[in-house]
Amino acid sequence: MNSYTAPIRDMQFALFDVLEAEALYAKLGADTAQRDVLDAVLEEAAKFTQGVLAPLNQSGDAEGCTHDRETGKVTSPKGFADAYRQYVEGGWAGLTAPEAVGGQELPESFGLLFKEMIDAANLAWGNYPLLSHGATEALKHHGEDWQKDVFLTRIVSGEWTGTMCLTEPHCGSDLGLLRTRAEPREDGSHAISGTKIFITAGEHDFTDNIVHLVLARLPDAPAGTKGISLFIVPKVKVDREGRVGDANTVHCGSIEHKMGIHGSSTCVMNFDGAEGWLIGQPNKGLNAMFTMMNTARLAVGVQGLGLIDRAFQNALAYSRDRLQMRSMSGAKFPDKPADPIIVHPDVRRMLLTCKALGEGSRLLALHAATLVDVMERSTDEQERRDADAFLSFLTPVVKACLTEWSVECTYHALQCFGGHGYVREWGMEQLARDARITTIYEGTTQIQALDLLGRKVIQQQGVGLKQAAAMLQSFCAEHAGNDAMSEFITPLAEAAKDYEALTREIAGRAGENPDEIGAAAVDYLFCTGYLMLGYWWARSVVAAEAGTHDDAFRQAKRETARFYFARILPRRLTHAAAIRSGGENLLRLDAAHFDA
Repeated sequence: MNSYTAPIRDMQFALFDVLEAEALYAKLGADTAQRDVLDAVLEEAAKFTQGVLAPLNQSGDAEGCTHDRETGKVTSPKGFADAYRQYVEGGWAGLTAPEAVGGQELPESFGLLFKEMIDAANLAWGNYPLLSHGATEALKHHGEDWQKDVFLTRIVSGEWTGTMCLTEPHCGSDLGLLRTRAEPREDGSHAISGTKIFITAGEHDFTDNIVHLVLARLPDAPAGTKGISLFIVPKVKVDREGRVGDANTVHCGSIEHKMGIHGSSTCVMNFDGAEGWLIGQPNKGLNAMFTMMNTARLAVGVQGLGLIDRAFQNALAYSRDRLQMRSMSGAKFPDKPADPIIVHPDVRRMLLTCKALGEGSRLLALHAATLVDVMERSTDEQERRDADAFLSFLTPVVKACLTEWSVECTYHALQCFGGHGYVREWGMEQLARDARITTIYEGTTQIQALDLLGRKVIQQQGVGLKQAAAMLQSFCAEHAGNDAMSEFITPLAEAAKDYEALTREIAGRAGENPDEIGAAAVDYLFCTGYLMLGYWWARSVVAAEAGTHDDAFRQAKRETARFYFARILPRRLTHAAAIRSGGENLLRLDAAHFDA
């Protein structure tokens, strides 16, 4: 009873009207990214995600994955493997990959819209090809030529899939503690031994081979993160000429029994002297892995966006149909026995929160993806460096804020259904369960917040932050004399000014006590996210008014922006107040007295 319709019109508005992607693509020489072609691809993407993936979402959740302990094989829910076959046959696996390795080389920002559709239609299924994209990026930038020929081309075609193997039973985000070993062999390969946990799509029935990218230590590696190397470890052995051999000594020991994403296999992977090939330089594995991790972090942010969109669509449809009580100001539908619940102010609050956070998040994520396009395609070295710095600043914001907002919005949407939201048949409780993992994997919200404030702002002296500030200042200056925009420009400029002051205050206190960074980080992350969405909502109003959109569309953008500025942007004040209270109130209570 839970459906999905790709919001193509708003996707086109965000990408082409607000972000002006046509001009960007032309500037970057993306010759295949013509508007008529992209519009046609969006339509086909909608057909695939709505018609093939969405109908499997609830059944896949109910069935889940099964694991054969004796063979280690994992069977995905009914229909999942066939959907992957259609995905590959449709050419979707290589949508944004380079033509040189068999891809279509469309811009990453355009590919993001297809990924949003996948995640909204069937988040669990979307996890299987998710890390193939990350593996593509890691191999593209760090792999040797033979590794690209042998492994990358087959991942891009969809013949094989990829994984990312970092976490071990005794260490999560602290990768300096990992113990997996890599012993050199005479033929240039390495014997990889160790156990990795929480490996998404580590084993499945979609493809005959799975390419694991594994972090491990060489025998002479220094301790900590400076002694980590990255290896290609295929499920089935493959030599330098691409010849497939015997099964590798890689085994799925078990799968996790999870709160959500039941259709996605989350595996414990055991490597017992498995044949692996070094990627890049010895002890430089984190450099290559971070290429993959940052791609995955943006991708998980988009998962949050997809869930917001689907939850909102279903809550809106239900709220228009469900009759319950009368409006307090008088019957709005006197010909009916009661008014639909959408007339009630608090139902509108929940729906507008989903709409405002969802549509704003789409723009924030797309902006980050356009920076990837610039990094990949620009011929101007300084422009690429600037894009890299800005993307580095935005990545933890996209990952953390969009996923946290997905938790909020899926619960708002479930609440609109009342008791029916708690009943499995309506599909809303699944969205709420699935959303919860997005704030955890690929780095928790707390890890993202520390990355943003501790590394990107304090350690790197706010290189990307300065670009964000310049972007806001330029926009506010451009529209300072526009009376029709004053209701947005004035509060946006004030919020930006306070944000800069807040950043200086944190930096000053951190110089005296480094714990102030950890105490402020999560609140600072949300201050950043709400400010960025304020900027994108103001730009949305400008773009809607300037375009050829109908009155209803323009009114919807302006009224949603008004709601955002009146009821959501002020959340930053609470976060700022918490930051300014200092870290001492978090640290005074002795750890031994928490249960006193």
